[in-house]
Amino acid sequence: MDGIRFAFGTLTVLPVRVTRWDREAARAGMLAAPLAGLVVGLLAAAAGGLLLFLGSGPLLAAVATAAVPAALTRGLHLDGLADTADGLGSGKPAEDALRIMKQSDIGPFGVITLALVLLAQVAALAELYADGWTRGAVAAVLAAVAARLALTLACRPGVPPARPEGLGAAVAGTVPLRAAVAVAVLVTVACAGAGALFGGYGALRHGAAVAAALGAAQVLLRHCVRRFGGVTGDVFGGLAETAATTALVILTLG
Repeated sequence: MDGIRFAFGTLTVLPVRVTRWDREAARAGMLAAPLAGLVVGLLAAAAGGLLLFLGSGPLLAAVATAAVPAALTRGLHLDGLADTADGLGSGKPAEDALRIMKQSDIGPFGVITLALVLLAQVAALAELYADGWTRGAVAAVLAAVAARLALTLACRPGVPPARPEGLGAAVAGTVPLRAAVAVAVLVTVACAGAGALFGGYGALRHGAAVAAALGAAQVLLRHCVRRFGGVTGDVFGGLAETAATTALVILTLG
C-alpha cells in the first residue's frame, strides 16, 4: 500500500497521502505507476464518452480526453515536457541546460513542443473516437498506462539522477531491471488483450502501440542522460508525454 500511495501521490493529484518517502517505497511506487495510469486513463475515457453521449462530436470528446490527464497531474507532465524541450533545445552544457529547465517560464522550444504534442494527441483521439467510442476509450486508457510504464522502465539501475534532489533523485535506479521488464511484459500483454476486442489485428496493433511508446521514451531517455547527465522530474514528464503521444499515433495507423 505504501507503494500505491507513492505512485498516486506523486503521479496524480488524487487525494492520496504519501506515508513513506524512502527508496523502498519509491521502488514499489514506480512499479505501481501503470496502475495510476489506468485510473487516469479510465477517467479520461469517461470524460470523452460522456460528451459523446450528450451529443458532441469526436473532436470535442478528444479535447476533453486530453484535458483530463493534464488536470489530474496539474499539468506537471506537460510542464516537464516543455522544460525538457527547452533544455535540449538550448544547446548549452548540462549545468546551464538544467538551470534553464528549472526556470518557471517556458521558452520557444517548449511552447512549440507543447503545442505540437497536444495537437497530435487531440487529432489522434478525434480520429479514434470517429471510429467509435470504444476505440477512443481503449486508446485513452492504453496511452495513460503506457505513459506511466515508461517511467517504471526509466527507474531501472544505470539511469542516474541529474540532480542530488527532487523526484529524479528519489526514484532513479530504484526498480530492478527484471521487475521493470516483467511489469512491461505484463502491461503489454494486457493492452494487447484489450485490443483483441477489435479482432486479431487489433491485439497486434495495441501491443505494438505500447512497444512503440516505450521505444520512443527510451530514445528520449538516452538522449537526456547524455545531455544532462541523468534524469530529473522534468525528464520524467517528457517521457510520459512522449510515450502517450506515440501510442495514440500508432493506434491511428493502418
